[in-house]
Amino acid sequence: MIQPSASSQDSTYLQKTDTLQHHLPRRATRRSAIVPGWGQIYNKQYWKVPLVYGVLAIPASTYLYNNDMYKKTKFAYEARFKAEQGDNSDLSKIDSKLQNLSIGSLQSYRNIFRRDRDYSIMWFILAWGVNVVDATVSGQLKEFDVSNNLSFRMVPYVQPQHQQTGLSLQFHFKSNHSK
Repeated sequence: MIQPSASSQDSTYLQKTDTLQHHLPRRATRRSAIVPGWGQIYNKQYWKVPLVYGVLAIPASTYLYNNDMYKKTKFAYEARFKAEQGDNSDLSKIDSKLQNLSIGSLQSYRNIFRRDRDYSIMWFILAWGVNVVDATVSGQLKEFDVSNNLSFRMVPYVQPQHQQTGLSLQFHFKSNHSK
């Protein structure tokens, strides 16, 4: 069976439409939700990636610090509590910065570090969410037309027969294609 051959214009058109990829904002959203900054890379906004990781590094580093101090103050509190019960075996293992603190101070610091650690987790999740929102909004606006081919004009109008005056909004979309 002989099939009709496509003209050269048809085959060129098919090649262009096959290789042309449409920008999908949903894909940017999903990628940013999986890996921070991946949606910005998909949107070709490479300059935002260091900002994303810089913003995420702040709560991550405060989490690490607060978690470390929480563990140290928790251990020191428990060692002081055991010492009050007569077991002094863990007193020498208390961090040097915490040696001179009372059991009440250790309990207070332990609670503060635990609270700040939990806030760090919340801020990290919030920063990741902002990253996803940024990728989504940028993806939606990726194909937004900001060329000089758009115009907007407000024109006053008067209709004496109806005794009306007001403003008319006129939008003009110019085409680049000339016939």
